[in-house]
Amino acid sequence: MALSVSNLASSLSSLSFSSQVSQGPTTLSFPRTNSVFSLPAKSARRASLSITATVEDPAEVAEDTMELKKYVKSRLPGGFAAQKIIGTGRRKCAIARVVLQEGTGKVIINYRDAKEYLQGNPLWLQYVKVPLVTLGYENSYDVFVKAHGGGLSGQAQAITLGVARALLKVSADHRSPLKKEGLLTRDARVVERKKVGLKKARKAPQFSKR
Repeated sequence: MALSVSNLASSLSSLSFSSQVSQGPTTLSFPRTNSVFSLPAKSARRASLSITATVEDPAEVAEDTMELKKYVKSRLPGGFAAQKIIGTGRRKCAIARVVLQEGTGKVIINYRDAKEYLQGNPLWLQYVKVPLVTLGYENSYDVFVKAHGGGLSGQAQAITLGVARALLKVSADHRSPLKKEGLLTRDARVVERKKVGLKKARKAPQFSKR
């Protein structure tokens, strides 16, 4: 037994271990491939966003408005009240006086183009033309409007009723198709008034029992 222990000790003494540890950083290298998921360069990540905006010259806008005023006055001698084909529409707090004249389908609201006045909103523009499209007159009449009160949505719906009522003066036969589409019905819905002690029409402040 003593002999085997001595042999084991001698064999262990013959072994040598290296205690040197590399202090350099370990680096891994991968082959470069054309991947679609490659990261952007630092310069691309740090690129600043540039936004350019153009502002219309107020003088040009005023000039266009003056030209439209002259055009409307030339088409409507004597003003809105002196015209024969006229209709008045109301919605919420908005009131619109509408005059129809034979033309090519132009719509002018408060001496401005309808698309510009209604901010290019397709729904509001559709409101204005629904009665004409219903009867197939979208390219047969020019529409001149004076609108005030309320917002643009209310004014657009008021114009719808005004155009429909004006079309009744063109022919009494238009009543049936317009009424079938509900274009001659005055929408009397308005915002319910606020009540005393409440935050809104029906909304009450939070209740606490304790």
